Amino acid sequence: MDNRTAVVAIGGNSLITDELHQSVADQYLAAQQTTKHIASMIEQGWNVVVSHGGGPQVGFILRRSELAAHEIHEVPLDVILADMQGSIGYVVAQNLQNELLYRGIKKDVVCVITQSEVDADDPAFKRPTKPIGSFMDRKEAIRRRDQDGWDIMEDANRGYRRIIASPRPARIVELNSIKLLVEGGVVVIAVGGGGIPVVADGSGQLKGVPVVLDKDLGASLLARNLGVDYFLITTAVEKVALNFGKRNQQWVDHLTLAEARGYLEGGTHFATGSMAPKIQAVVDFLAAGGIEAIITDPDNLERALAGETGTHITRT
Repeated sequence: MDNRTAVVAIGGNSLITDELHQSVADQYLAAQQTTKHIASMIEQGWNVVVSHGGGPQVGFILRRSELAAHEIHEVPLDVILADMQGSIGYVVAQNLQNELLYRGIKKDVVCVITQSEVDADDPAFKRPTKPIGSFMDRKEAIRRRDQDGWDIMEDANRGYRRIIASPRPARIVELNSIKLLVEGGVVVIAVGGGGIPVVADGSGQLKGVPVVLDKDLGASLLARNLGVDYFLITTAVEKVALNFGKRNQQWVDHLTLAEARGYLEGGTHFATGSMAPKIQAVVDFLAAGGIEAIITDPDNLERALAGETGTHITRT
């Protein structure tokens, strides 16, 4: 893969600026801003592969399904993840196509609905931890547990919620097709939300499973499998911080692989549901031979690539 190829992972939350701007139209406008920065990378000569999150959007689709359950069948979680990939992929692709056209850049943009195979024996299946969907009262929670086999937990004294597992993505099913597109100069959007989770039986037949995957671990797997040198993660902050939110908070310009791994293993600096999976994704990428990873917010993507901001993480 060309050494000017980068995987750029954008968060699903980056499409929702605040609680008052969650509509599809609002998300479209937010994507428009993010894709301008990606178009600038392409204009500077980068080949770009885009991955994205979709946690809030999956929640929206799931809630619509729950509200309509009295009239029409509910949607399985793996299909919801496919819906999310299609809708966000469409929004990102169209905005990026329009921006490239405006700049006079001739590039095809394609969204690949992507499955990520997980190990059926992954220990995470036995330890569901991620709350998903709406709150339920005790009666409904018990019905869902007994009738549908859901794992249920009480959440923050506000009621009961379904909890699901989050195994590690192990194989990108559509990888060969993605490689061919990237090598052909196409801007590819893939592995949205970490991928649609599937397991394989003894003959290789695939089947969707009701779990969610970490988007950053999925994007890292994509970057490693493509053999790119650069991996960029956009998030809500301009730089990574040690002791985030505390009086001794410290913004970080650079980390080595060993430092990042040490802070991660220490377990005190990076929140489990926030920065920790991003740092783990970077550690996996660099340990597999990647040259550099950058974590910053979408608005500072070009400045981070120029070395002016962001947290830069390298092997040494």
